[in-house]
Amino acid sequence: MNEIIRKRKSIRKYDLNPLDAGFLEKLQEKIATLIPLYPDIEYSIEIVSKTKGILGVKAPHYLVFGSESKEGDCENIGFIGQQLDLFFSESGMGACWLGVAKSAEKIESQLPHVISMAFGRPAGSLHREYSEFKRKPLNEMSEGNDERLEAARLAPSAVNGQNWYFIAENDKIHCYIKKKNPLLGLIYNKMIRVDMGIALYHIAVGSESFHFVQEKDAPERGGYSYAGTVTS
Repeated sequence: MNEIIRKRKSIRKYDLNPLDAGFLEKLQEKIATLIPLYPDIEYSIEIVSKTKGILGVKAPHYLVFGSESKEGDCENIGFIGQQLDLFFSESGMGACWLGVAKSAEKIESQLPHVISMAFGRPAGSLHREYSEFKRKPLNEMSEGNDERLEAARLAPSAVNGQNWYFIAENDKIHCYIKKKNPLLGLIYNKMIRVDMGIALYHIAVGSESFHFVQEKDAPERGGYSYAGTVTS
């Protein structure tokens, strides 16, 4: 498994001093090379210094993600954004997904807001030991054998809900998300889809080749909706 995945953690306390221009330029270069899950979906990423919304995290910088409203939009943002989450961790910077925070500054993009991410120098430890992850055991979120499932298990998710399920068979991984719950509201249901994109990127990191497709004969899973299948 990728070493950064094995030790990354969400950082919620930051040194509030702004990062130097050199690192922010490096970040912009990284943003230009991101690989989307769905290349046909338009999206935007902007750097701001202030956000608004409940459960905010104080950080020197934030990424604000927008996307055209289209099937797979949230999964696409999760897949793209997790590339940056791991980039920060590998670069010695902390990051944390923020489900309801929006930019408090004027931004250029007119695309609908999806999610934000805090980032900066961590005020405490950047990484954690593998044993410190608090996650469901694999047998509660998957069936079948595929070493990439452990990387998906370690992926961050909204309130650590891990609202996904995976079925591994014949070198494929069928992916499912918990069915929408009207009591939890539109925001939480949207975050579940972002979470799927995050987990898919963790699977992609461990794949020699990665394709995410829709299969007509994918098995069903009670209480979950089929999201797609990872193939070689």
